[in-house]
This record gives sequence, C-alpha cells and structure tokens, in this order.
Amino acid sequence: METLRLIVSVAVLCAAQGAPDPGSAQVPLGIATARGQTVTPVYEGWYPNSDGSYSLSFGYFNRNFDEVIEVPAGANNHIVPTALDGLQPTQFHPRRHWGVFTVTIPSGFDDQAIVWTLAFRGERYSIPGRLHPDWQIDALAGEVGSGNTPPVLAFSEDGPEGVGPGGVTSESESVGVGVPLALAVWAKDDGRASGSVARTGSAGVPVTLTWFKHSGPGAVFFSEATAKVLAEGGKMTLTATFAEPGAYVLRVRANDASGVAGAGHAQCCWTNGFVKVQITR
Repeated sequence: METLRLIVSVAVLCAAQGAPDPGSAQVPLGIATARGQTVTPVYEGWYPNSDGSYSLSFGYFNRNFDEVIEVPAGANNHIVPTALDGLQPTQFHPRRHWGVFTVTIPSGFDDQAIVWTLAFRGERYSIPGRLHPDWQIDALAGEVGSGNTPPVLAFSEDGPEGVGPGGVTSESESVGVGVPLALAVWAKDDGRASGSVARTGSAGVPVTLTWFKHSGPGAVFFSEATAKVLAEGGKMTLTATFAEPGAYVLRVRANDASGVAGAGHAQCCWTNGFVKVQITR
C-alpha cells in the first residue's frame, strides 16, 4: 500500500489543480540543477486521531539541489479553507521533504478538500488533500513486517509527547532580535528501522534530530542544527538566534534508525516537533 502511495503521489503532482503540463520545462522529477528551479506542494495522506479528528499530512519537493527557497505566506503560499491557513512552511530546503506538517480537521468533514497552493518563479501549483481511503496512512501504529514506529518527541522531560508528522508543539517562546533563545528537546525510539525484520530496540541506536526554520520573516541561526541522541532516551540542547522581529515557527525532525533517506513516503520513521516564537525588537 505504501509503495502504491508513492507512485500515486508523483502522479498527483502532475495532475495537481493548476499544475503546468508535465511536458513543460518544469516537471516533478526534473533535471538535476543546483539553483533556479521551482517548488511543489505534496499531499502525503491522512490518519485518524484518538479524539475523532483527522490529520492530513503535507510535504514538498524543492527541485533544486542546493538552493533554499523562501515563499512568504500570502497570495503565493496559502491554504484553503482560510481558517487553516498559516500552518504551512515558508522556507523550503532542497529536494523532497515528506510529512513536514499536518492540517487537523474535525469528524464530519467528509470529502471536502484542503488545498495548498505555491506560486514561485512563474509556476503555480495547487495540491488537494482529501480523506480518501486510498490515502490513509497506517504506518504510524507499526510498519508492516518490521513493526517500526516513529520516534517520540517532547519539549520537557515529563511533558506532552508526540509522534508522526503532526508531532508535538511546545509552549510559545519570546525573545529579542539577536538574543539567543535556549531550546531543548527529548527523543526516544523503539530501535527498529524501516523494512527490517522485527526486533526489539537495540541499545545505542541513535535518533537523529535536525532543526529547520519552518516559517517566519527572517533568517534563523542555530548553534547546532543536527545531533544524535540514544534511542533509549536522549536530550538535545541548542540556541536559535533571529535576525528580524516577527512571528516564527521552528521545526525539529526526529529520524529513527532508518536514517533521513529511509524516512520516505511510509511515514513510519520520523516525528516533527514545532516551536512557536515571537521575536521583538
């Protein structure tokens, strides 16, 4: 089912509402280019939550091999219905990024579409997300074969935990421009890897933590953007410094033993954490 979903995902990119003809110069798996290419939104699928709501997972494909793209929220980067707008990223790192954020909808939403639109360098792409049975994500409860589940993240040692693309969100922070903001995140995992034979967690198998600016008006500088912690439970501390005032969201991604390349479409193998930050002058 997961392999089929990847194939369908690529097909949907071509058929996305408002997308250019796949025979044009911009295609989802275009020529390897360091800079100058576009970015496309991707719908990954949906999964049910314990409270009866549903989470729709979205990612993106930045065709560049080197260039980090910025598309501010607004006419060129928005979600419809507008009540859900603002959850999407405004910074896009090179190549394919799976399950970067989720949109949560209540029960009874039925087959209405959540549409994310990105317009950049003269190209405009819209991708609809719906609760269609073919797009249900079932790997969060344990990948078929390996039993692998996503890492667990928390922003305090005994605080709320989150798993999967929707992950966990910390309490809001506030700091001035140029003042380092202290951050900490705790992670643990079952020690399994995607596609491997089911086994118990292995001591010493690391969880890789990587920080990104998810959205915000200016540059963010991390004292340490990536670290590895033990799967049995580890803590990463760092600072983030902001170049401009405004509202920001930071994202930390926890990858299990599968590694970044193994995260992929299965969505069994990583978890997101989000930190909202208000930067003052």
